[in-house]
Amino acid sequence: MDSARILIADDDKKTRDFVAAFLSYKGYQVYQAADGQDALEKIELNDVQMVITDIMMPRVNGLEFIKKLKAMRPDIVTIAYSAFANFEMTANLLKAGAFFYLEKPFNLEELETHVKRGLEHQALQRRSFKSKPCIKNRSLLNNIIGESDRMLSLFEMIEKVATSDSTVLIQGESGTGKELVARAIHDLSNRATKNFVPVNCAAIPDDLLESELFGHVKGSFTGAVATRIGRFEMADRGTLFLDEIGDMKPNLQVKLLRVLQNKELEPVGAARTKKVDVRIIAATNQNLEHLVASKIFREDLYYRLSVIPITLPSLRERRTDIPLLLNSFLEKFNKSKQRRVQAFDKNTLDVLCNFDWPGNVRELENLVERLVILKGSGTITFHDLPEKYRGIKSAIKSEQLTLPDSGFCLNSAVENFENQLILQALEKTGGNKKEAATLLNLKRTTLIEKLKKKKLVFNDASLSGS
Repeated sequence: MDSARILIADDDKKTRDFVAAFLSYKGYQVYQAADGQDALEKIELNDVQMVITDIMMPRVNGLEFIKKLKAMRPDIVTIAYSAFANFEMTANLLKAGAFFYLEKPFNLEELETHVKRGLEHQALQRRSFKSKPCIKNRSLLNNIIGESDRMLSLFEMIEKVATSDSTVLIQGESGTGKELVARAIHDLSNRATKNFVPVNCAAIPDDLLESELFGHVKGSFTGAVATRIGRFEMADRGTLFLDEIGDMKPNLQVKLLRVLQNKELEPVGAARTKKVDVRIIAATNQNLEHLVASKIFREDLYYRLSVIPITLPSLRERRTDIPLLLNSFLEKFNKSKQRRVQAFDKNTLDVLCNFDWPGNVRELENLVERLVILKGSGTITFHDLPEKYRGIKSAIKSEQLTLPDSGFCLNSAVENFENQLILQALEKTGGNKKEAATLLNLKRTTLIEKLKKKKLVFNDASLSGS
C-alpha cells in the first residue's frame, strides 16, 4: 500500500523542514508550500490526502486557506497549528473544516497521533462513501450514516421509493431515524422543491389535531379567531410526514382515510371541500398489525398507508455501524461545542459496540454529546462512560453475604474478592495488563505488583478455577 501524501504549508522554512523531515522519516510522502496560495496551487497538481498548515501566513492566511481547500477538495483532512491560539480562532478553524488544531510548540509524537487518526477517519469516510449505492442527492449520506448490509439495502429502497408517489409506512423502534428517512425520500423525489411538512400525531392534543391537519375557518370553534390552513394544505404538491401515526384516534383515522381516497379535505367548520395533492409518509414505533387486530387502528387505513412498507433496523442489528456513528458524532460535537476530544480508546469502543442501545441512534448521539462536553479534550476512556454503559454495579451491594455465627475472616474474603476482580479484568481485556489496569482504575505498575505479590497467572486454568 502506498504511503500517505501530506502537504505542509508554513512560511517559516525552518519549521516546515523540521516537520517534513519527521514525517518523511515516518514513511509519509511529503510536499511543502510557503503559504496558502502556494499550497492551493500544489494541491491542484498532486493527489494530497492531508494538509498540515500554519495559521499566520502571507497572501492567503490559514483560515481562508482551509475554507478554499474545503470548497476545492472536501475529502482532504486538515490539521492546523499556531502559536497565537485563542478560543475564537479555534472555533472558527473547526467550523471551517479543520480536523484538529494544535498549539505551537507541539510535540512531534502528538502530531503523528493526529496524523494517523485523521487518515483513519478519511479512510472510514471513503469506504462508507464507496460502499453506498449511487443516489441523486449526495448530501443524504451526511445525514443517514451506515455501511452495514441492512443500511445498504435501506439506501437502495429509499432511491427506488422516492421516484413514486405511493404512500410509505416507516416502522422501527424509537431513535432509529424514521424522520431522516422520510426527509431523504422527499429530497430525492420530484416533490423536492416543495414543502416537507412533519406532524407528530402523539404530541398534539386530540381536540387540536384535526384543526392542525385540515385547518379551520374563523368562528368554527371557541378560540378560532381567524381562518387557518392546515398541514395538508401547507404540504400541497409536497410531502406530509405523519409521525407516530399509531396514536391517531379512530375519528381522525376516518377523516384521514377519506383524504387519501378522494384527495380532498374539509377544514373544520367549512361548507366546502378542498382538493390537495399531497404525498403521505407515515411512521410509527408500534406494531400496526397488532393495533389492527385489537380494533385500535382501522384495517382499511393501514392498507392505504402501507403500500410501501419500510422497516428500519435497530442499532443492535447493525453494530458494525457504531464506530462510524461514533466518529461522525464526535466530529459534529467537537465543532458545535468547540471541544477537542480526539477519539474513543479501544476498550471504550468495544464496550459501546456491545451495548444493546434501547434508544438506538438517538441515544448514541446524546451520549457522545454528553461525553464531548464533559471530557473537553483528550481521549474518551472506559471510566468516562456513565455507569449504565460500563455495566458495572456495586459488587458489595449485589452480594448477599450473611455473617455466620462462627465468625468470618474479613481479610481472606477481601483478598479473594480482589483476586477475582483482577482475573475478570484480565479476561475482559484478553490479558492486556494496561487495559485491565484501566478497568480497575489502577496504574499499570500497581497491577503488575499485585500480580507478582499474589502470584496470579492469567490463563485458562486460573480462570476456570476462580
